[in-house]
Amino acid sequence: RQRQMCIRDRNYKMRLHKNLVVAVIKVLDGVFNQNLYADKTIEKVLKLDKRWGSRDRGFIAETSYDIVRWKRLYSEIAEAKTPYKHKELWKIFAVWAVLKGIQLPGWPELNDTPNRRIKGKFDELIKIRKFRESIPDWMDKLGLDELGEKKWENELNALNQKASVIIRVNSLKTSIDKVQEILSDEDIQTEKIKGFPDALKLVVRKNLFLTDAFKNGFFEIQDASSQLVAPFLQTEEGMKICDVCAGAGGKTLHLSALSQNKGQIIAMDIYKNKLHELKRRAKRNNAFNIETRVIENNKPIKRLYGKIDRLLIDSPCSGLGVLRRNPGSKWNLSLDFLDKIRATQQDILQKYAPMIKKDGKLVYATCSILPSENELQIDKFLKSDIGKDFKKEDEKKISPNHTGFDGFYMVRLLSLIHI
Repeated sequence: RQRQMCIRDRNYKMRLHKNLVVAVIKVLDGVFNQNLYADKTIEKVLKLDKRWGSRDRGFIAETSYDIVRWKRLYSEIAEAKTPYKHKELWKIFAVWAVLKGIQLPGWPELNDTPNRRIKGKFDELIKIRKFRESIPDWMDKLGLDELGEKKWENELNALNQKASVIIRVNSLKTSIDKVQEILSDEDIQTEKIKGFPDALKLVVRKNLFLTDAFKNGFFEIQDASSQLVAPFLQTEEGMKICDVCAGAGGKTLHLSALSQNKGQIIAMDIYKNKLHELKRRAKRNNAFNIETRVIENNKPIKRLYGKIDRLLIDSPCSGLGVLRRNPGSKWNLSLDFLDKIRATQQDILQKYAPMIKKDGKLVYATCSILPSENELQIDKFLKSDIGKDFKKEDEKKISPNHTGFDGFYMVRLLSLIHI
Protein backbone atom coordinates (compact mmCIF):
# COMPACT_ATOMS: atom_id res chain seq x y z
CA ARG A 1 0.00 0.00 0.00
CA GLN A 2 1.15 3.50 -0.82
CA ARG A 3 0.97 4.80 2.77
CA GLN A 4 2.97 1.78 3.97
CA MET A 5 5.71 2.45 1.45
CA CYS A 6 5.91 6.07 2.66
CA ILE A 7 7.02 4.77 6.04
CA ARG A 8 8.95 1.65 5.11
CA ASP A 9 11.44 1.34 2.27
CA ARG A 10 13.73 -1.67 2.28
CA ASN A 11 15.74 -0.37 -0.68
CA TYR A 12 16.72 2.96 0.86
CA LYS A 13 20.50 3.26 0.41
CA MET A 14 22.27 5.70 2.67
CA ARG A 15 25.38 5.96 4.80
CA LEU A 16 24.70 7.61 8.15
CA HIS A 17 26.99 10.35 9.46
CA LYS A 18 26.97 10.71 13.22
CA ASN A 19 27.08 14.52 13.39
CA LEU A 20 23.97 14.67 11.18
CA VAL A 21 22.13 12.07 13.24
CA VAL A 22 23.03 13.94 16.45
CA ALA A 23 21.48 17.04 14.85
CA VAL A 24 18.28 15.07 14.17
CA ILE A 25 18.22 13.93 17.81
CA LYS A 26 18.47 17.59 18.89
CA VAL A 27 15.47 18.44 16.73
CA LEU A 28 13.44 15.54 18.14
CA ASP A 29 14.28 16.58 21.70
CA GLY A 30 13.04 20.11 20.98
CA VAL A 31 9.83 19.03 19.29
CA PHE A 32 8.90 16.02 21.46
CA ASN A 33 10.13 17.13 24.90
CA GLN A 34 9.98 20.93 24.73
CA ASN A 35 6.89 21.24 22.50
CA LEU A 36 8.76 23.52 20.09
CA TYR A 37 7.66 24.06 16.48
CA ALA A 38 9.44 21.66 14.13
CA ASP A 39 10.29 24.27 11.48
CA LYS A 40 11.77 26.72 14.00
CA THR A 41 13.72 23.96 15.75
CA ILE A 42 15.13 22.64 12.48
CA GLU A 43 16.06 26.16 11.41
CA LYS A 44 17.94 26.67 14.68
CA VAL A 45 19.75 23.32 14.53
CA LEU A 46 20.82 23.89 10.92
CA LYS A 47 22.80 26.92 12.08
CA LEU A 48 25.00 24.83 14.38
CA ASP A 49 27.52 23.86 11.70
CA LYS A 50 28.25 26.13 8.72
CA ARG A 51 30.15 23.30 7.02
CA TRP A 52 26.96 21.37 6.29
CA GLY A 53 26.11 21.41 2.61
CA SER A 54 22.67 21.26 1.02
CA ARG A 55 22.55 17.44 1.14
CA ASP A 56 23.49 17.42 4.83
CA ARG A 57 20.88 20.04 5.64
CA GLY A 58 18.33 18.18 3.55
CA PHE A 59 18.99 14.96 5.48
CA ILE A 60 18.52 16.71 8.85
CA ALA A 61 15.33 18.50 7.81
CA GLU A 62 13.66 15.65 5.92
CA THR A 63 14.56 12.97 8.47
CA SER A 64 13.34 15.15 11.33
CA TYR A 65 10.03 15.88 9.60
CA ASP A 66 9.61 12.20 8.73
CA ILE A 67 10.08 11.08 12.32
CA VAL A 68 7.85 13.87 13.66
CA ARG A 69 5.14 12.83 11.18
CA TRP A 70 5.24 9.17 12.29
CA LYS A 71 5.96 9.87 15.96
CA ARG A 72 3.23 7.68 17.41
CA LEU A 73 4.00 4.67 15.23
CA TYR A 74 7.76 4.86 15.76
CA SER A 75 7.42 5.48 19.50
CA GLU A 76 5.13 2.47 19.87
CA ILE A 77 7.55 0.23 17.99
CA ALA A 78 10.49 1.58 20.04
CA GLU A 79 8.45 1.21 23.27
CA ALA A 80 9.42 4.82 24.10
CA LYS A 81 7.30 6.89 26.45
CA THR A 82 7.10 10.64 27.05
CA PRO A 83 9.07 12.51 28.23
CA TYR A 84 11.62 10.91 25.94
CA LYS A 85 15.04 10.32 27.45
CA HIS A 86 18.09 10.71 25.22
CA LYS A 87 18.37 6.93 24.87
CA GLU A 88 14.74 6.66 23.76
CA LEU A 89 15.18 9.30 21.07
CA TRP A 90 17.99 7.17 19.63
CA LYS A 91 15.68 4.14 19.74
CA ILE A 92 13.07 6.06 17.76
CA PHE A 93 15.72 7.07 15.22
CA ALA A 94 16.82 3.43 14.97
CA VAL A 95 13.23 2.41 14.17
CA TRP A 96 13.14 4.99 11.36
CA ALA A 97 16.45 3.73 9.96
CA VAL A 98 15.52 0.03 10.12
CA LEU A 99 12.17 0.63 8.40
CA LYS A 100 14.00 2.60 5.70
CA GLY A 101 16.34 -0.35 5.17
CA ILE A 102 19.40 1.66 6.21
CA GLN A 103 22.46 -0.27 7.41
CA LEU A 104 23.05 0.75 11.03
CA PRO A 105 26.65 1.66 11.92
CA GLY A 106 28.29 0.20 15.02
CA TRP A 107 27.72 3.22 17.22
CA PRO A 108 27.12 2.61 20.97
CA GLU A 109 23.75 4.40 20.74
CA LEU A 110 22.54 1.89 18.13
CA ASN A 111 23.89 -1.30 19.69
CA ASP A 112 21.37 -4.07 20.30
CA THR A 113 18.81 -2.59 17.88
CA PRO A 114 16.25 -5.42 17.45
CA ASN A 115 15.83 -5.29 13.66
CA ARG A 116 13.59 -8.34 13.43
CA ARG A 117 11.30 -7.23 16.26
CA ILE A 118 10.98 -3.72 14.74
CA LYS A 119 9.83 -5.13 11.41
CA GLY A 120 7.42 -7.56 13.07
CA LYS A 121 5.93 -4.85 15.27
CA PHE A 122 5.52 -2.59 12.24
CA ASP A 123 3.59 -5.28 10.34
CA GLU A 124 1.31 -5.67 13.37
CA LEU A 125 0.65 -1.99 14.06
CA ILE A 126 0.13 -0.97 10.44
CA LYS A 127 -3.27 -2.72 10.60
CA ILE A 128 -4.53 -0.23 13.21
CA ARG A 129 -5.47 3.22 11.83
CA LYS A 130 -4.32 5.38 14.77
CA PHE A 131 -0.84 3.81 14.50
CA ARG A 132 -0.80 3.43 10.73
CA GLU A 133 -1.58 7.14 10.26
CA SER A 134 0.19 8.11 13.51
CA ILE A 135 -2.42 10.30 15.20
CA PRO A 136 -3.74 10.75 18.76
CA ASP A 137 -6.78 8.69 19.83
CA TRP A 138 -8.99 11.77 20.30
CA MET A 139 -8.18 13.04 16.80
CA ASP A 140 -9.02 9.70 15.25
CA LYS A 141 -12.40 9.66 17.00
CA LEU A 142 -13.13 13.27 16.04
CA GLY A 143 -12.34 12.73 12.36
CA LEU A 144 -14.35 9.53 12.32
CA ASP A 145 -17.36 11.27 13.89
CA GLU A 146 -17.25 14.29 11.56
CA LEU A 147 -16.21 12.76 8.23
CA GLY A 148 -17.04 9.07 8.40
CA GLU A 149 -14.55 6.21 8.15
CA LYS A 150 -13.86 6.12 4.40
CA LYS A 151 -13.41 9.86 3.95
CA TRP A 152 -11.36 10.20 7.15
CA GLU A 153 -9.02 7.37 6.08
CA ASN A 154 -8.53 8.89 2.63
CA GLU A 155 -7.85 12.37 4.00
CA LEU A 156 -5.40 11.05 6.60
CA ASN A 157 -3.51 9.14 3.93
CA ALA A 158 -3.22 12.31 1.82
CA LEU A 159 -2.22 14.44 4.82
CA ASN A 160 0.64 12.06 5.60
CA GLN A 161 2.24 12.56 2.18
CA LYS A 162 5.11 15.00 1.81
CA ALA A 163 3.88 18.44 0.74
CA SER A 164 5.06 19.90 -2.57
CA VAL A 165 6.77 23.30 -2.61
CA ILE A 166 4.49 25.71 -4.45
CA ILE A 167 5.03 29.40 -5.08
CA ARG A 168 2.75 32.27 -6.08
CA VAL A 169 4.30 34.59 -8.65
CA ASN A 170 3.93 38.28 -7.73
CA SER A 171 2.15 39.82 -10.71
CA LEU A 172 2.92 43.33 -9.40
CA LYS A 173 6.55 42.79 -10.40
CA THR A 174 6.81 40.07 -13.02
CA SER A 175 5.12 37.21 -14.90
CA ILE A 176 4.92 33.48 -14.32
CA ASP A 177 6.93 32.74 -17.47
CA LYS A 178 9.69 35.13 -16.42
CA VAL A 179 9.97 33.59 -12.94
CA GLN A 180 10.03 30.09 -14.40
CA GLU A 181 12.88 31.16 -16.69
CA ILE A 182 14.84 32.89 -13.89
CA LEU A 183 14.55 29.88 -11.57
CA SER A 184 15.55 27.52 -14.38
CA ASP A 185 18.74 29.54 -14.81
CA GLU A 186 19.46 28.83 -11.12
CA ASP A 187 18.89 25.09 -11.75
CA ILE A 188 15.47 25.15 -10.08
CA GLN A 189 12.91 23.43 -12.29
CA THR A 190 9.21 24.22 -11.91
CA GLU A 191 5.87 23.17 -13.38
CA LYS A 192 2.75 25.21 -13.97
CA ILE A 193 -0.46 24.00 -12.30
CA LYS A 194 -3.64 23.94 -14.38
CA GLY A 195 -6.30 26.25 -12.96
CA PHE A 196 -3.82 28.27 -10.89
CA PRO A 197 -2.64 31.22 -13.01
CA ASP A 198 0.13 32.39 -10.65
CA ALA A 199 1.31 29.04 -9.23
CA LEU A 200 4.50 27.09 -9.90
CA LYS A 201 5.39 23.74 -8.33
CA LEU A 202 9.00 22.77 -7.75
CA VAL A 203 10.04 19.53 -9.45
CA VAL A 204 12.74 18.96 -6.81
CA ARG A 205 12.78 20.65 -3.38
CA LYS A 206 15.27 23.51 -3.16
CA ASN A 207 15.93 26.37 -0.73
CA LEU A 208 14.14 29.23 -2.47
CA PHE A 209 14.85 31.85 0.18
CA LEU A 210 18.44 32.19 -1.03
CA THR A 211 17.46 32.98 -4.63
CA ASP A 212 17.67 36.49 -6.05
CA ALA A 213 14.14 36.04 -7.40
CA PHE A 214 12.78 35.66 -3.86
CA LYS A 215 14.87 38.52 -2.48
CA ASN A 216 13.57 40.73 -5.29
CA GLY A 217 9.94 39.95 -4.39
CA PHE A 218 9.15 38.02 -7.57
CA PHE A 219 7.28 35.30 -5.66
CA GLU A 220 6.00 34.09 -2.29
CA ILE A 221 5.79 30.51 -1.08
CA GLN A 222 2.09 29.67 -0.87
CA ASP A 223 0.22 26.39 -1.35
CA ALA A 224 -2.13 26.13 -4.32
CA SER A 225 -5.24 25.80 -2.11
CA SER A 226 -4.31 28.98 -0.25
CA GLN A 227 -3.98 30.76 -3.59
CA LEU A 228 -7.70 30.20 -4.24
CA VAL A 229 -8.84 32.33 -1.28
CA ALA A 230 -8.04 35.86 -2.49
CA PRO A 231 -9.67 35.44 -5.95
CA PHE A 232 -12.71 33.89 -4.25
CA LEU A 233 -13.35 37.29 -2.62
CA GLN A 234 -14.20 38.70 -6.07
CA THR A 235 -12.49 42.04 -5.58
CA GLU A 236 -12.68 44.90 -8.07
CA GLU A 237 -10.33 47.82 -8.64
CA GLY A 238 -10.77 50.72 -6.22
CA MET A 239 -12.55 48.71 -3.50
CA LYS A 240 -12.02 49.06 0.22
CA ILE A 241 -10.92 45.61 1.36
CA CYS A 242 -10.25 44.36 4.88
CA ASP A 243 -8.27 41.26 5.88
CA VAL A 244 -9.05 40.93 9.59
CA CYS A 245 -6.85 37.96 10.50
CA ALA A 246 -4.00 39.00 8.26
CA GLY A 247 -1.06 37.51 10.18
CA ALA A 248 2.12 37.93 8.16
CA GLY A 249 0.02 38.65 5.11
CA GLY A 250 0.25 35.86 2.52
CA LYS A 251 -3.32 36.40 1.34
CA THR A 252 -3.13 40.18 1.89
CA LEU A 253 -0.24 40.34 -0.59
CA HIS A 254 -2.23 38.26 -3.06
CA LEU A 255 -5.18 40.67 -2.71
CA SER A 256 -2.85 43.59 -3.41
CA ALA A 257 -1.60 41.91 -6.58
CA LEU A 258 -5.16 41.15 -7.73
CA SER A 259 -6.20 44.77 -7.12
CA GLN A 260 -3.11 46.00 -9.02
CA ASN A 261 -2.23 48.27 -6.10
CA LYS A 262 -5.49 50.20 -6.50
CA GLY A 263 -8.06 50.84 -3.82
CA GLN A 264 -7.28 50.25 -0.14
CA ILE A 265 -6.47 47.07 1.77
CA ILE A 266 -6.63 47.23 5.56
CA ALA A 267 -4.72 44.37 7.17
CA MET A 268 -5.67 43.78 10.80
CA ASP A 269 -4.37 41.41 13.45
CA ILE A 270 -3.95 41.17 17.22
CA TYR A 271 -0.23 40.41 16.80
CA LYS A 272 1.89 43.49 16.13
CA ASN A 273 4.98 41.44 15.20
CA LYS A 274 3.10 39.64 12.42
CA LEU A 275 1.92 42.92 10.92
CA HIS A 276 5.50 44.20 11.10
CA GLU A 277 6.54 41.19 9.01
CA LEU A 278 3.69 41.96 6.58
CA LYS A 279 5.04 45.51 6.12
CA ARG A 280 8.47 44.11 5.31
CA ARG A 281 7.04 41.64 2.81
CA ALA A 282 4.79 44.29 1.24
CA LYS A 283 7.81 46.53 0.61
CA ARG A 284 9.64 43.65 -1.08
CA ASN A 285 6.54 42.90 -3.17
CA ASN A 286 5.90 46.53 -4.23
CA ALA A 287 2.46 46.22 -2.61
CA PHE A 288 1.71 49.85 -1.75
CA ASN A 289 -2.03 49.84 -1.10
CA ILE A 290 -1.81 47.95 2.22
CA GLU A 291 -2.37 49.65 5.56
CA THR A 292 -1.81 47.69 8.79
CA ARG A 293 -3.82 48.13 12.00
CA VAL A 294 -3.20 46.35 15.30
CA ILE A 295 -6.39 45.22 17.07
CA GLU A 296 -5.96 46.19 20.72
CA ASN A 297 -9.67 46.72 21.45
CA ASN A 298 -12.99 46.97 19.60
CA LYS A 299 -12.57 50.61 18.52
CA PRO A 300 -10.72 50.03 15.22
CA ILE A 301 -13.31 47.37 14.36
CA LYS A 302 -16.39 49.52 15.03
CA ARG A 303 -14.93 52.46 13.12
CA LEU A 304 -15.18 50.34 9.98
CA TYR A 305 -18.79 49.21 10.44
CA GLY A 306 -20.69 49.66 7.17
CA LYS A 307 -17.60 50.87 5.27
CA ILE A 308 -16.01 47.74 3.75
CA ASP A 309 -16.68 46.40 0.23
CA ARG A 310 -14.91 43.07 0.72
CA LEU A 311 -14.04 41.35 3.99
CA LEU A 312 -11.69 38.38 4.34
CA ILE A 313 -11.83 36.32 7.52
CA ASP A 314 -8.96 33.83 7.21
CA SER A 315 -9.96 32.42 10.55
CA PRO A 316 -7.81 30.81 13.23
CA CYS A 317 -8.43 27.06 13.09
CA SER A 318 -7.12 23.61 14.01
CA GLY A 319 -4.92 23.47 10.90
CA LEU A 320 -5.98 19.87 10.24
CA GLY A 321 -5.92 20.57 6.52
CA VAL A 322 -2.21 21.41 6.50
CA LEU A 323 -0.74 18.51 8.50
CA ARG A 324 1.39 17.59 5.48
CA ARG A 325 3.55 20.66 5.98
CA ASN A 326 3.03 21.01 9.75
CA PRO A 327 3.12 17.39 11.01
CA GLY A 328 4.22 18.43 14.51
CA SER A 329 0.99 20.36 15.10
CA LYS A 330 -1.04 17.18 15.62
CA TRP A 331 0.93 16.51 18.81
CA ASN A 332 0.21 20.00 20.17
CA LEU A 333 -3.52 20.07 19.41
CA SER A 334 -6.15 19.06 21.96
CA LEU A 335 -9.93 18.84 22.21
CA ASP A 336 -9.94 21.77 24.65
CA PHE A 337 -8.08 23.90 22.09
CA LEU A 338 -10.58 22.92 19.38
CA ASP A 339 -13.51 23.92 21.60
CA LYS A 340 -11.89 27.29 22.21
CA ILE A 341 -11.00 27.88 18.57
CA ARG A 342 -14.56 27.08 17.44
CA ALA A 343 -15.90 29.65 19.92
CA THR A 344 -13.34 32.15 18.58
CA GLN A 345 -14.38 31.49 14.99
CA GLN A 346 -18.02 32.30 15.72
CA ASP A 347 -17.04 35.35 17.76
CA ILE A 348 -14.95 36.69 14.87
CA LEU A 349 -17.84 36.23 12.43
CA GLN A 350 -20.22 38.07 14.74
CA LYS A 351 -17.78 40.88 15.52
CA TYR A 352 -16.49 41.65 12.02
CA ALA A 353 -19.47 40.99 9.72
CA PRO A 354 -21.03 44.42 10.46
CA MET A 355 -18.08 46.02 8.61
CA ILE A 356 -19.70 45.03 5.30
CA LYS A 357 -21.58 47.57 3.18
CA LYS A 358 -24.88 46.69 1.56
CA ASP A 359 -24.17 44.30 -1.34
CA GLY A 360 -20.65 43.84 0.01
CA LYS A 361 -19.16 40.36 0.35
CA LEU A 362 -17.49 38.37 3.09
CA VAL A 363 -15.26 35.32 2.70
CA TYR A 364 -14.74 33.04 5.67
CA ALA A 365 -11.87 30.58 5.17
CA THR A 366 -10.01 27.96 7.22
CA CYS A 367 -7.24 25.44 6.56
CA SER A 368 -9.31 22.74 8.27
CA ILE A 369 -11.25 19.77 6.89
CA LEU A 370 -13.65 19.55 9.86
CA PRO A 371 -17.29 20.54 9.22
CA SER A 372 -17.52 21.84 12.81
CA GLU A 373 -15.02 24.57 11.89
CA ASN A 374 -16.46 25.17 8.45
CA GLU A 375 -19.99 24.76 7.12
CA LEU A 376 -21.49 24.19 10.58
CA GLN A 377 -19.99 27.49 11.76
CA ILE A 378 -21.55 29.26 8.78
CA ASP A 379 -24.93 27.58 9.37
CA LYS A 380 -24.84 28.81 12.96
CA PHE A 381 -23.83 32.33 11.88
CA LEU A 382 -26.59 32.62 9.25
CA LYS A 383 -29.20 31.77 11.91
CA SER A 384 -27.95 34.53 14.23
CA ASP A 385 -29.29 38.11 14.42
CA ILE A 386 -26.33 39.51 12.50
CA GLY A 387 -26.05 36.56 10.12
CA LYS A 388 -29.67 36.71 8.98
CA ASP A 389 -28.75 39.73 6.84
CA PHE A 390 -26.37 37.61 4.77
CA LYS A 391 -26.88 34.81 2.29
CA LYS A 392 -24.49 32.12 1.09
CA GLU A 393 -23.32 32.87 -2.44
CA ASP A 394 -20.70 30.17 -3.04
CA GLU A 395 -18.71 27.56 -1.13
CA LYS A 396 -15.57 25.47 -1.75
CA LYS A 397 -14.32 22.44 0.17
CA ILE A 398 -10.81 21.48 -0.89
CA SER A 399 -9.87 17.89 -0.10
CA PRO A 400 -6.18 16.94 0.22
CA ASN A 401 -7.14 13.47 -1.02
CA HIS A 402 -8.77 14.77 -4.22
CA THR A 403 -6.38 17.62 -5.04
CA GLY A 404 -3.01 16.67 -3.51
CA PHE A 405 -2.91 20.18 -2.03
CA ASP A 406 -3.70 21.50 1.44
CA GLY A 407 -7.18 21.04 2.88
CA PHE A 408 -9.16 24.29 2.83
CA TYR A 409 -12.69 25.55 3.24
CA MET A 410 -14.04 28.86 1.97
CA VAL A 411 -17.50 30.36 1.74
CA ARG A 412 -18.60 33.69 0.25
CA LEU A 413 -21.50 35.51 1.86
CA LEU A 414 -23.41 38.43 0.34
CA SER A 415 -24.66 41.27 2.56
CA LEU A 416 -28.35 41.87 1.90
CA ILE A 417 -28.88 45.15 3.79
CA HIS A 418 -26.79 47.82 5.47
CA ILE A 419 -26.33 46.87 9.12
